[in-house]
Amino acid sequence: MTVDAAEKILERNSLKAKVDSLRQSGKLVIFTNGCFDLLHAGHVRYLQEARKQGDCLVVAVNSDRSVEQIKGPGRPIIPDNQRAEVLAALGCVDWVTIFDEPDPLVLIKLLKPDVLVKGSDWPEKKIIGAKEVKEAGGKVLRIPLEAGISTSAIFERIRSASGKKTKEEPENQTL
Repeated sequence: MTVDAAEKILERNSLKAKVDSLRQSGKLVIFTNGCFDLLHAGHVRYLQEARKQGDCLVVAVNSDRSVEQIKGPGRPIIPDNQRAEVLAALGCVDWVTIFDEPDPLVLIKLLKPDVLVKGSDWPEKKIIGAKEVKEAGGKVLRIPLEAGISTSAIFERIRSASGKKTKEEPENQTL
């Protein structure tokens, strides 16, 4: 049975109830967060590896306002509800929630995940919620990132190519 992606996007109180129920049945809850502005192979590989660490993967997505605070004007490219929908459609992702705060600490304290996952580009001492998760008996895992695959690199390739015409682009192309 497949689950509709929309059913996997939850507001935080509904998500907490589901996480608490899983924990009561002895399941391990994994948590990660990010902007996920343009989903790419590096994200997918990262999320698949994160999911292997337990029984349920929760992905917290920065809201549009939060992304703009972090990344600056012009970001995000993709609205938060669409970023959440794409993530929820992945088989390795169990639930998605959107958070509006600058960081996920409030959400991490609420959900109390067993495993907190971030990319290896984050030193553990800078991972928001690491202290709280470890104090509660959980663990923090840093997953190696795929070299050369990043949203920033994709944006740079788009910027570099934006002024160049390709064979497929006629001089007076109209849409």
